[in-house]
Amino acid sequence: MESLSPTGGNPGTLLRFSADRRTLAILFANTALVAAAWVANPDGAWRPLAMAVLGYTGWLCAVVAHNTVHTAVFNRRWLNSLFQVWVSLSYGFPISDYIPGHNLSHHRFLQAREDVMRTSKVRFRWNLLNVMAFPFAVTPSIVRGNTRYGKLKGSAAWRRQLRLETFVVWGVKVGLLALDWRNALCFVVIPQLFANLGIVGINFLWHDGCDPDHPVNHSRNFTGGLLNYLALNNGYHGMHHEEPSLHWSLLPAAHARHIRPGLHPALEQRSLLRYAWRTFVYPGRRETFDGKPITFREIDGDLDWVTPEQSSRRVA
Repeated sequence: MESLSPTGGNPGTLLRFSADRRTLAILFANTALVAAAWVANPDGAWRPLAMAVLGYTGWLCAVVAHNTVHTAVFNRRWLNSLFQVWVSLSYGFPISDYIPGHNLSHHRFLQAREDVMRTSKVRFRWNLLNVMAFPFAVTPSIVRGNTRYGKLKGSAAWRRQLRLETFVVWGVKVGLLALDWRNALCFVVIPQLFANLGIVGINFLWHDGCDPDHPVNHSRNFTGGLLNYLALNNGYHGMHHEEPSLHWSLLPAAHARHIRPGLHPALEQRSLLRYAWRTFVYPGRRETFDGKPITFREIDGDLDWVTPEQSSRRVA
């Protein structure tokens, strides 16, 4: 496919794309809400409500982290380095560590055995249990692969950035725990943990029951306006897989031109919540996108994605 990404962005401005004002707004809003919760120190029913809100805004920061590892936000390299630190603080984990398992395993080997995030790793009869267990089932492989990548292939620049993010993120967390461990757990650690589980777990909705070898039916898409406004067009997931570096603001138009014409109708859903209810609650059946029972390969152990000698299928 011909590249849709602009070659230079907006070189005369700080932001490559003006739409990333919304990206900055998400980060500012999350930072302000964490600070407000810390100062207000709500009790009773207000505390779990505050944690839920921060879990959601933390998930939006995780979406920002996902976008950032694919497409730089600023035109200046040093600004992007500092921005990654801010995103890491908001997301709760060093986002440079997000790059290997996501960009180099999941994107290159979608749903194949080199994909550490493939949905075939959970096979419970109760589909709700599949989506709940999915983040825990794939996380050990992600951690092992990222660690191995860091030892064998990580560039010097990537290692420096990862060390910076790691030092700041865990230094701040330890400092906040020392300052007030209850508030740190409720308003920082637990919401960020749920955000992390959420950004990993949503891959089950994007890809389970899809056809990874089809030109466009490899991903499920959610086109609801509110979801995509808040989550920076993350619902247009098929186009994102076709061109991962394409800026999120360009995804809807590119989806309409390149994905929708050949896409099975069941893979363009208007509402994520309605889809989740049908798929995981009632009737709660795990099926392929065209309504057939899902079958799994007999041997499904991980294959090496860090130094693969050969792919188990063609890399798209």
